[in-house]
Amino acid sequence: MQNKLLSITELRALSDKLKLWKEKAAHGLLLDEDLEQIIKWPYYESEKSNILLIDRMYKLNNILELSLQSTPKISFDSLRRHDKFREFSLPSELSNPTPKAPQLEEFLSMVRKPSTLDKIFPGSEKWYQEDLQEAKNSYQEVYKKWETSENARKLKIQERREEYDKERKDFEQNFKEHNQEIDALEDGYRSGDPTTIKSYFTMLLERSAYPKGFPQEFRIAYVPEPKELVVEYELPSLEIVPIIAEFRYIKTREISVEKPRKAADIKAQYQDIVASVCLRTIHEVLVADQNNNILVVAFNGFVQTIDPSTGHDIRPCLISIRTTKERFSDINLSRIDKRACLRNLGALISPRPDEMLAVKPIVEFDMVDKRFVEQSDIMSDLENRPNIMELNPFEFENLVSNLFGQIGFQTKQTRTTKDSGVDAVAFDPRPILGGKVVIQAKRYKNVVGVAAVRDLYGTMINEGASKGILVTTSHYGPDAYDFAKDKPIELIDGGGLLYLLDQQGIKAKIIMPEELV
Repeated sequence: MQNKLLSITELRALSDKLKLWKEKAAHGLLLDEDLEQIIKWPYYESEKSNILLIDRMYKLNNILELSLQSTPKISFDSLRRHDKFREFSLPSELSNPTPKAPQLEEFLSMVRKPSTLDKIFPGSEKWYQEDLQEAKNSYQEVYKKWETSENARKLKIQERREEYDKERKDFEQNFKEHNQEIDALEDGYRSGDPTTIKSYFTMLLERSAYPKGFPQEFRIAYVPEPKELVVEYELPSLEIVPIIAEFRYIKTREISVEKPRKAADIKAQYQDIVASVCLRTIHEVLVADQNNNILVVAFNGFVQTIDPSTGHDIRPCLISIRTTKERFSDINLSRIDKRACLRNLGALISPRPDEMLAVKPIVEFDMVDKRFVEQSDIMSDLENRPNIMELNPFEFENLVSNLFGQIGFQTKQTRTTKDSGVDAVAFDPRPILGGKVVIQAKRYKNVVGVAAVRDLYGTMINEGASKGILVTTSHYGPDAYDFAKDKPIELIDGGGLLYLLDQQGIKAKIIMPEELV
């Protein structure tokens, strides 16, 4: 609405207000009350829309940068309750007796005593005594009414007091239970309890404030060894990027027109959003880790959308990364090129996220989430499952070799090693991505270090293989992930092995004997 009836002074004031809002929007300083006022403002619709667009783009352009300005740690003390229950108080009508208790003396004083002259007349004393009795009767009547009212007042006070005591008792009980829960949460977090660690980082990511329209749906899995947190995060779809670049008001026609945003700009913006959410999530997790519970972070970013060619629901993975705390902490996030940083960390990034072109997750969430095993146990008796650790070396070699054969590899078992592992040379028949693959397995109880990965890499070079796969019954250390990150090596831990076996219909379990390394 371009209001021509306003005075020049009023128009200048409105223009100044627009300039102030635009300046604040350009620096991300608009508050919620500002936005509410702008939306309701009845003037200059085009300029209003541009201000809201500037604010929206600032927030989308600074998803990572805004998180660097604050420390996303959760203070356990801030989660505790520190409030106090209110003091007992009464409304004025109950705090004091109203009116005051009647006094007999006041009634008696109203009876006139007979004078000396009155006493000359017979019956004066009788009349006087009758007046006194009448005064006493009036007093008794008034006092009884007052007493009834006062007793009712005291009863209400007693009821208020009992109600107050009950509420205070409930408050104190809830207060105590709440703080005990926070104490247990902190104790569990400090002691490295997996369930508590998941709860802590769930709270952390739930509190992370994103622009309007972001799903902020995620699930978390935690592997105590090697202290790995896996985050599967739902990314916003392409529609999160505004398709309008600017609103223009054509004065001669008194209409507002939209200037569309370039397709290349929308694509670049969406790529930046995908990269920003990934880096921001890892940053928030590692900065908030107060007890060194996290040494490795894996992040898979999915988007829930519709395949335009089929109309079916799809959930492509647009970005996947696994990095160590040590490596990520060396990065200055305020000065990086996001995509270059992610490539340096070994991330798999969709080359065309705007087209929902998927990448293969580096870590399958179900491979590390304990709930996968627990859910499987409902359908099959765990006690009847074979324990992989009870297989002899030859049986274990056959198990791994047969597993990859069922997956689609052409495997050839080579030799049994003294550490009860299996060395197999396989061929992946897929065009382009396939080729010769070296598979090794380690029946370990403890964490597998970088030496085993180096050995695999050396075997790959000697064999002229295009890929190496290391399978273990335990877990990998951060140094192993660091070494493998930029090499064609896939690390599968015990949980991943059980997952792959289950996918092929093989029910198994891993229970470590004491004598294993």
